[in-house]
Amino acid sequence: MRIYRVGGSVRDELLGLPVKDRDYVVVGATPESLVRLGYRPVGKDFPVFLHPETHEEYALARTERKTSRGYKGFEVLTSPQVTLEEDLARRDLTINAIAKDQAGQIIDPFNGVSDLKAGILRHVSPAFSEDPVRILRVARFAARFNFQVTPETLLLMKDMVQNGEVNALVAERVWQELARGLMADIPSRMFLTLRNCGALACILPEVDALFGVPQPEHAHPEIDAGVHIMLVIDYAAKKEYPLTVRFAALTHDLGKAATPRELWPRHIDHEARSVGLTEKLCDRIRVPKNCRDLALLVARYHGNVHRADELKPATMADMLQATDAYRKPQRFEEFLQACACDFYGRPGYAEKPYPQLPRLQQALVAAKLVDAGAIASAIRETNSDPRKLPDTIQHKVRAARIDQIAASIKA
Repeated sequence: MRIYRVGGSVRDELLGLPVKDRDYVVVGATPESLVRLGYRPVGKDFPVFLHPETHEEYALARTERKTSRGYKGFEVLTSPQVTLEEDLARRDLTINAIAKDQAGQIIDPFNGVSDLKAGILRHVSPAFSEDPVRILRVARFAARFNFQVTPETLLLMKDMVQNGEVNALVAERVWQELARGLMADIPSRMFLTLRNCGALACILPEVDALFGVPQPEHAHPEIDAGVHIMLVIDYAAKKEYPLTVRFAALTHDLGKAATPRELWPRHIDHEARSVGLTEKLCDRIRVPKNCRDLALLVARYHGNVHRADELKPATMADMLQATDAYRKPQRFEEFLQACACDFYGRPGYAEKPYPQLPRLQQALVAAKLVDAGAIASAIRETNSDPRKLPDTIQHKVRAARIDQIAASIKA
């Protein structure tokens, strides 16, 4: 029995990056022999075992045979006769097909080390085309490492899209890979890679449709709406904002591609369309609730935030209420961060001030000075009609918050 460390941990170690999860391949063993040594079986689709002490994953060397569409359409074959090279050959990219033995020696049958040094993403074998998830993984690695996809691998990805293999992706896996790509250092590289092979139009047609759509005259018409979105998500990454903010940055302007240009000055038109398209996108790929909720708020209200210096105190108070800023101040802060990403996602805007943020933060501080509970108690003592209480309380609290916001603006 021989044990090798494989995959991402070897790759990241060679790149000088922190190593998190370590995976191992066991050659020359059987499930029974590992169980006798105290390993605990956990894999359903193929034999994976947890080490009795470290609880790290050890998988028996295996080969795979394609049986149907999708990333689950494989028959897994394991035996003590499967070699390390045969196991590495089934992996997606050469940079992930590197192993390290227990003596510290690198085993690199597909020249992954050279590709790491060159910053290249290259498929190991034609079997790459059997798993559509690999399209997403290549795009994610492009974003994480800022590596280039070789023309041969890109051509293979295009063929997979044209053959309909990408349509077999399940929603949960799409979201998982997109989320990881959004959290990369240069998330735009993921979406541009997907677009270059045609997969973006299948996976996120709402985003793909933005490319080629001209920007309004006041918003850098030299870049189209798709390029703008890429700048926005890269700015969010530069600021190290959380996934919620980055996803909202990606989806905030989806309505631009679905709105006649003559209606753009009426922000409500493309913002309403953005909300509808974002809802459909979130439903389709099953976006988590926290990401979905923030994205919908940003899609609907980012135009108001950009016009904060023109908003009346009443409009500010209503937006604070609509965004649930009083009960969820952290989410409101993320809401403002996503709007700031939209502002700064333009050429030459890095040093420009964005006074809308402090203005709205100040408005929230002022509005929170209102004691809604005290107002409600006072109204209950003087109002004998219980049917009118909710509306009366709401009206009085809103009026008090408007006054506080107005006073803070004048101060």
